[in-house]
Amino acid sequence: MIQIRLLKEQNLKGYTLLEAFPGVGLVGAMTGSYIIEKLKMEVVGRIESDYFPPITAIHGAIPMFPARIYKSDELKMILFMAEFTIPPNLINQLSQETLSFARKYGISKIVSVGGLPSNKPTDKIYVTSSDPGIAKTAVGRGIKPIEEGMIAGVSASLLNYSKDYNIPMLDILVEVNPAIMDPRYAELAITGLNRILNMNIDLEELHKEAKLVETKIRDMVKKLKEHQDQMNTTPPAPPTDQSMYA
Repeated sequence: MIQIRLLKEQNLKGYTLLEAFPGVGLVGAMTGSYIIEKLKMEVVGRIESDYFPPITAIHGAIPMFPARIYKSDELKMILFMAEFTIPPNLINQLSQETLSFARKYGISKIVSVGGLPSNKPTDKIYVTSSDPGIAKTAVGRGIKPIEEGMIAGVSASLLNYSKDYNIPMLDILVEVNPAIMDPRYAELAITGLNRILNMNIDLEELHKEAKLVETKIRDMVKKLKEHQDQMNTTPPAPPTDQSMYA
């Protein structure tokens, strides 16, 4: 039901795979979109399924597949993102296909970013990992381990299956108010990525344009909702996110 396709063969051995699918608080989308912009990542593939919504993303007057793969040779990173919420019944399969892709191409590890619902979000950055060594390194760099709790979505499924594929998996999470789209969440998530992956991504632009980014996301979410209403169909899951810069 799900196929992960590269536009041409790539040497990805030793690369990090960043999973930035939509989730609580729009953390994944805002983080992924900003990284794509700052690193000027190129599209190298797409993710397909007959069960994905029939939409086309248009950016810079160019129609694009709604679920895409980006690549940065500079940081040895590929990034998976989507313009829609992944239907719940496809999450486990998407996770296993992602892990199969990672194993096939010699990906060194998978990193997810996401949100932890909270009534009063703090600036703390949390981590959980299927690899104790990676988790220990993250904690040593100021990331707080999650001792008890529950996460959901693609990142949770990746954590569940990562050991079966012998692929280290790391999940960076920040506290979010699910009712608010705040670019500060992405700023915290990228701060965590910078510490753990030594990415050194400048956050000044995200900080300066926080309100503009939030407005842009809200507008895109509204447009997708209008599109779904026009089709008079019930989507598998409500949209929570759109790409800002991709």
